[in-house]
Amino acid sequence: MKEEKKKFLYSLLIPVSLLVIMWAIKLIEFGFNTNFVTLGNYPLDIKGIKGIVLMPFVHGSWDHLIANTAPFLILATALFYFYRSISLRVFLGIWFLSGIWVWFGGRPSWHIGASGIIYGLSSFLFVSGMIRKDSRLAALALIVIFLYGSLIWGVFPDFYPKEKNVSWEGHLGGAVAGLLMALYYRNSGPKRKQYTWELEEEITDDTENEYWKIKQ
Repeated sequence: MKEEKKKFLYSLLIPVSLLVIMWAIKLIEFGFNTNFVTLGNYPLDIKGIKGIVLMPFVHGSWDHLIANTAPFLILATALFYFYRSISLRVFLGIWFLSGIWVWFGGRPSWHIGASGIIYGLSSFLFVSGMIRKDSRLAALALIVIFLYGSLIWGVFPDFYPKEKNVSWEGHLGGAVAGLLMALYYRNSGPKRKQYTWELEEEITDDTENEYWKIKQ
């Protein structure tokens, strides 16, 4: 129990730390009546290349930041809890790949916000949970579908006909990045738990194989 609590607290460390930075930036913008939109990602322009890294820290409004906070915290914590051995690599892979996608394929405008990472985490947790055939991770994948299944429509430009400022490119880039990470690390990370009856079947099969070898 103590070990599980320690593992959970560790899983919170990076997500909470990043959220603190996001909120601190928004508070600075509010307090000094300024904005840091130019820290965002501006496609195919050297001035926006820094946004590949910095884009998730900047949000256009309080509503934008609040809307991203809970999904980011829940999904990132799930990643670091269930995929501890590969979590940092997956997280950074999603972060950079989604940013690179936006820089190469986005509209000529400033792209900001952590939505791309949220889409990437959702995509990774769902796909990885399904391909691993692990009951715990499959359950996690179903929870992701239940809570964030509607996110899939956000990768299409026509989903936001009246909201031209929404970066569907970031959403799509994040979703693709999560898919790629799930496929790339399909054989790494948590292993499926084997139950007693499965181990007994393996022992029985091994014993039978040895028996037939001896007879032959």
